[in-house]
Amino acid sequence: MPNKTLAALMMFAALALPAAAHTYLQTATPEAGANLTAPPSEIVMQFSGDLEPAFSSITVTDEKDHVVNAGASVADGKTMRAALKPLKPGRYRVTWVAVSIDTHRSEGKYNFLILP
Repeated sequence: MPNKTLAALMMFAALALPAAAHTYLQTATPEAGANLTAPPSEIVMQFSGDLEPAFSSITVTDEKDHVVNAGASVADGKTMRAALKPLKPGRYRVTWVAVSIDTHRSEGKYNFLILP
C-alpha cells in the first residue's frame, strides 16, 4: 500500500508543477525561402508563446552581411517585428532569437530573396 500512496503523491506533485515549454516560431512574413517581387518594409513573426522583449530580437542582413534593420526589433506578446531600411534586389538573411517569459530560448535563421 505505501508504494501506491507514494505513486499517487508523486503524480499529484507533477501535476502541480508549472508547465514549461519552449516558444516556437509559428509564422513569419516574409516566409522562409520567399521570392519577392517587392521589398518588405518589415519582418513580422508569430510565436507559440509570449516573448520576453528584452531578450528577443530579429536581425536582417544583406549578402555582404550588413545589417538592414531600421532600428531595434520589438516584441509584444507572441509577436515580434523588425522594421527594415529600403531593400534592393538580392538575398537577405533573417536571424531571430525568441526568449519566452519562462526563460526558454529558441533561435533560428532563414533567407528570402528580392527579385530584380
